[in-house]
Parts: sequence; structure tokens; C-alpha cells
Amino acid sequence: MAKAGHAWSRAAAEQGEAEEGEDPLDARIARTGCLEQHRQLQECMAERQDWRHCQEELRAFGACMARRQQRQR
Repeated sequence: MAKAGHAWSRAAAEQGEAEEGEDPLDARIARTGCLEQHRQLQECMAERQDWRHCQEELRAFGACMARRQQRQR
């Protein structure tokens, strides 16, 4: 069964950067505070199989990431 999320990086797995079962990219996105928007986008993409049908979710994730960048400045 395929794991939802992003593919493991072999280098990261070899270096032990990620715990067993944790996706390194998901962990990084979680630290941004935008994990829920990212998951909604992933779910839409999995269901619709076409990013063009997920514009609302894409905009929500992009806006969340933009707000994070603004806070960092």
C-alpha cells in the first residue's frame, strides 16, 4: 500500500533525518503552520487527479505560506 504524502528521500532516510513513518516534507510544512491547508490540497489532488480542479485549496495553501513569509520579515 502506498503511503500518502511525499516520497521518501533516500539520502534523508540513510542519514536518519526522519523518524520511521514520518515524511520529512510534511514535517517541514507542519512547522510553517500550513499543514492543514497542505493536506486539503493533497486530498483534492488525489481525488480529482488534476490540480486545475483544486484552485481553492491551492490558493488557501499559497496564502498561508505567504502569511508565514510576511511574519518572518
